[in-house]
Amino acid sequence: MRVAVISDIHGNRHAFEAVLDAIERSQCRELWCLGDLVGYGAEPDACVELAQRHAAICLAGNHDLGVRGEIPLERFSRGAALAARWTQETISASTREYLDGLAPANLDEAVGLFHASPRDPVWEYVLASLQAELCLDAQQHRVCLIGHSHVALSFSRAAGAAATGQTRDPGEELDLTTGEWLVNPGSVGQPRDGDPRAAWLELDLECWSAAYRRVEYDVAGAAAAIRAARLPDSLAERLAFGQ
Repeated sequence: MRVAVISDIHGNRHAFEAVLDAIERSQCRELWCLGDLVGYGAEPDACVELAQRHAAICLAGNHDLGVRGEIPLERFSRGAALAARWTQETISASTREYLDGLAPANLDEAVGLFHASPRDPVWEYVLASLQAELCLDAQQHRVCLIGHSHVALSFSRAAGAAATGQTRDPGEELDLTTGEWLVNPGSVGQPRDGDPRAAWLELDLECWSAAYRRVEYDVAGAAAAIRAARLPDSLAERLAFGQ
């Protein structure tokens, strides 16, 4: 079965809809989301509604947990905290109910699913090989999917070797048939790898392969929504730069 894997939508409806359109044209049978439906963007209700309709699996990210009140907003950056507080005051009851039902990890599939990492499903940014090594030691599945860093990347470890990894470009494919893996699809709503396009991953669970995808979306529209909500202008500006 082929599944589409996404993460870090952050209330960016324009990006989410563009990714859903791309997934619809693919051979993917299911959509799995690794969390952070809400956060920096200005359309949390729309993003949650899209997840409810399309995602077979959805995790909770740290921003979702912050909006739920399970993480003190003091632990977030100023912009993230302001956006979370605005989201708390803005979202509908049905959106809050859906977010309340999500967890940051899922160990019931052929691959492990974590918002952040197998060691810390909520907060750890896996961006270095040493971190990946420790996560590979801790994980129960041979292949795990992670989000949170907003960077499309992967780490792997062959038997008897140290973990290695790198960022991944659109169109790159991974052969997951051997070794241990941590695979990050990148961010839908706020990429931080220098590419402003919305990111997603096409995962083949029968052939054990994965392909990185990017799609253009209406960045100006997403930025305008943030400004209209009177959220920090930096949250709108960064979208065009993929930072």
